[in-house]
Amino acid sequence: MRLDFPDHPSTDVDPRLEALPAAAAAAADGGVPAAIELARELGAWLPAPGKDTRLRWEALATVAAVDLSVTRVVEPHLDALAILDEAGLSDGFSAPTWGVYAAEGPGMRVVATAGPGGVQLSGTKPWCSLAGSLDRALVTAWVDDSRRGLFAIDLRHPGVRTVEEPWVGLGLRDVTSGPIELDAVPAQEVGGPGWYLERDGFAWGGIGVAAAWLGGAVGVARRMFEQVAHRAPDQIALAHLGAVDARLAAAAALLGRTADQVDGGSLAGDAAGLAALRVRQVVADAVDDVLTRAAHSLGPAPLAKEHEHAHRVADLQLYVRQHHAERDAAALGAQLVRDVT
Repeated sequence: MRLDFPDHPSTDVDPRLEALPAAAAAAADGGVPAAIELARELGAWLPAPGKDTRLRWEALATVAAVDLSVTRVVEPHLDALAILDEAGLSDGFSAPTWGVYAAEGPGMRVVATAGPGGVQLSGTKPWCSLAGSLDRALVTAWVDDSRRGLFAIDLRHPGVRTVEEPWVGLGLRDVTSGPIELDAVPAQEVGGPGWYLERDGFAWGGIGVAAAWLGGAVGVARRMFEQVAHRAPDQIALAHLGAVDARLAAAAALLGRTADQVDGGSLAGDAAGLAALRVRQVVADAVDDVLTRAAHSLGPAPLAKEHEHAHRVADLQLYVRQHHAERDAAALGAQLVRDVT
């Protein structure tokens, strides 16, 4: 069962989307190598944002409703391909698997320097998921004291070292994210300084992550509905079911409408950034509500005795923390104020 966006005619569904839940389940069983293979397969046919964004986000949500660890492999690979497409470099690289590493951390900095042989990157970059398993990555690096650029690197280069760090969390244990150390690694610039953050696709990609969060919440909600088959719901359980359904339907409707705006060309510039903040806030709030209501409705047994449910809840709790909670809500409010003053 895929995730349906409201008002999406069933006759328009790509048959490959119908097969996606089974493919995601197989990838979950096969671990990281199988998830990487699924990412490569999806990258070969899923359109970039702006070309059929509804299909793209529905695919991400559909995979996430099955397994969020698989989604954490698939989503950055698809994002990298979209970035290269936006930069006009889709045909410039043949590497089959990609990561996107744009995080910054205290005491960590990657610097780009130009030399006779081209640009080289040196320094430490945090939060690099699966750096030891992928072929290439798009990495942000400082080009001067105030600007960052985006660069493509070969993760198999001898100047790249993956740093092993303990991962104590229970969520996303198969897709741990540790630092990488770069020592004079050859790099190709992708866009100019500042382009990565300024382009419309940055906002569109952030909304795609929200589609994955929503899919994870759908997976949790399905467990709530399964409970009805085993035990007649009381009024409290019915109230939770109804509230969860309304939350998910509203978030899915906003995602669907936003996808249509991207494809229609009306979501660019400041409007794209505002939409990303708004959609991510709506979906993150929905996720938090679903997690709370599922815990209240189901009680302790599924969390204690059902590996799939406990795994999904732990994954989702960590994944949705890519949203910065009240700080992102404040950023949304600040942009709204700027737009009216």
